[in-house]
Amino acid sequence: MNIKTLGMSVAIAASLALAGCSTPTVVTLQNGTQYLTKDMPKTKTKDGFYEFEDISGAKVKVRADEVSTIRKED
Repeated sequence: MNIKTLGMSVAIAASLALAGCSTPTVVTLQNGTQYLTKDMPKTKTKDGFYEFEDISGAKVKVRADEVSTIRKED
């Protein structure tokens, strides 16, 4: 097995492993706004915010008291 084949195999395996770890999540705010995230948001920070990246890649930071629910996507 040459080095290119080995490297490609490792890269594919790593990609599949990372894809399996993601947990699409729906974050619903008190005003009804919903965000679909690629992964579970980080827990509340010391300053009282949740931080996450939505499916379009935008970084979102919302106050914890504005969040109504955080649940896995069905």
